[in-house]
Amino acid sequence: MNRLEDFVMPSQKVLYTKLRRMFKGSALSSKGSYILVPGDAPIMLIAHMDTVHKESVKQICKTQNGNILMSPQGIGGDDRCGVFALVKAHKAADISKKPWLLFTCDEEIGGVGAEKFCEHHRKGKLPKELDGLKLLVEIDRKGEKDAVYYECGNEEFEEYITSKGFETEYGSFSDISVIAPELGVAAVNLSSGYYNAHTLHEYINRAHLNATIEKVIEIVADASAEDFPKYEYVNAWDDDRGWDIGWGRGSWGGTLRRRYTSTVRDVPDDIREEYEELLDFYSPVELDMLREEHGDSIIHTLYKDEMGYSRADYDLWMSCDEDCSECNNIMRCPRFNGGGEHGDKVSNPT
Repeated sequence: MNRLEDFVMPSQKVLYTKLRRMFKGSALSSKGSYILVPGDAPIMLIAHMDTVHKESVKQICKTQNGNILMSPQGIGGDDRCGVFALVKAHKAADISKKPWLLFTCDEEIGGVGAEKFCEHHRKGKLPKELDGLKLLVEIDRKGEKDAVYYECGNEEFEEYITSKGFETEYGSFSDISVIAPELGVAAVNLSSGYYNAHTLHEYINRAHLNATIEKVIEIVADASAEDFPKYEYVNAWDDDRGWDIGWGRGSWGGTLRRRYTSTVRDVPDDIREEYEELLDFYSPVELDMLREEHGDSIIHTLYKDEMGYSRADYDLWMSCDEDCSECNNIMRCPRFNGGGEHGDKVSNPT
């Protein structure tokens, strides 16, 4: 498995098996959840093995120069680009300075593999050397130069990542949303060169992906230096340094940013909340072009595609007064899996 094409075609199950075989002798795995490859450098690279597409890739279409890749089945750059990047960065690192790697399963349905990894860490089932990590880098973001920190508000870490040519953007959720606070280490999600995520029109820009891989190789080399600092996880929501941080999902800054954008663009009230949430996935220009082409109802469709549930389902979940572990995550709430124990049954998000 040396080519990008080798990574986009297998199913998650087959890819899981191939990666276990690739790192045989060193990998620690939890079947159906994750593969952890211990390293020497105090940095862990993260990517997820699943995609949202119902079919595995059978046909790959390329531009004449081979730079753009698409598939009628959905190319699955989110996040096969990240998986490919992790393998390439690992191979490029010096033999005694290999990064840790974490490949997770089922990120697209709520970070299932990442949650299992965190559970095993809390129970002491994982190597204690994980506590010596100095930073986490996920490669799972669309585009070319984005850097997303979610609720991590470590300004020094953001300055370091920015110095590598990345630009701060905003997102809703990825595996580092749960892994970073669990390990207490600052984390960033970097662009991996895919576009039009979660649609059959998704495509991969090979040059943009390769540019990120080169930057990640630099970061791994930096982290291998003895004087490289440890970047602690700082919860942006709890930080008291003012409005300069905390602009991600769930923060006051993020809420204000979305509300300002939707107000300026005169978004109707009946789609405003969904529109604001979708700003973590699309630019205002993209959303307005889609509205012009398909009507405002496209916002409801996009919201369900991205979140895995409708806004009505979300509102019902938020109204639940039950205090149970399942209800801490909408995707595991019994009402969304046909159980209906805590109220009226709603549509299954999948």
